[in-house]
Amino acid sequence: MVIIIWGVAGAGKTTVGKLLARELGWQFYEADDFHPQANIDKMRSGLPLTDEDRQPWLNSLREVIERSLQAGVNSVLACSALKKKYRDRLRVSAEVKFVFLRGDPARIAKQLEQRRGHFMGPKLLDSQFADLEEPASSEDVLTVELGSSPRELVEEITRELEIKNQE
Repeated sequence: MVIIIWGVAGAGKTTVGKLLARELGWQFYEADDFHPQANIDKMRSGLPLTDEDRQPWLNSLREVIERSLQAGVNSVLACSALKKKYRDRLRVSAEVKFVFLRGDPARIAKQLEQRRGHFMGPKLLDSQFADLEEPASSEDVLTVELGSSPRELVEEITRELEIKNQE
C-alpha cells in the first residue's frame, strides 16, 4: 500500500507523513525531493509552477509509487497533489490511498511562517489555495481536519484506514 498525504504547502504533509511512516515501519518519500532543479528555482524565486512544470515531477512520483507496489514495500508519500488530475496520475491502483490535510488559510499561513530552510515560501500560499481542488466524494479520499497534534492526526489516519503497524 502507498498512502499519499496531500494538501497545500505548510499543511504538515512531511511532519505527518514521516510520523505515520515511522509508526507503521513503512518507507517515507518526500515529493519535493523529486522536483527538477528548474522547478525548485522557480518556486524559490516566488513563481508558482504550471501544470507543464509539474509533469516530469508527477511522472517521477508515479514511478516511485509503481516500484513500491511492485516490490511489496508499503510507503508513505508527502505530496501536494492539489488538483484532481494530479491525484488521478498518481492513483496507479486501489492500493494507493489519499489523505487530504485540510486547513483554513490562516492556520496554514501560520504554520508555513514557522518553517525554515524550504524553497516554498509563504508568498506562494495564495497560489496553492487557488490551485487546490478539494476532493469530491467519488475520489475515495480521507479528509483530515488540521487542528490536532501530528500524533493525533496519525492516530486518526491509521484508525480510519484500518492500518496496523507492519514491523
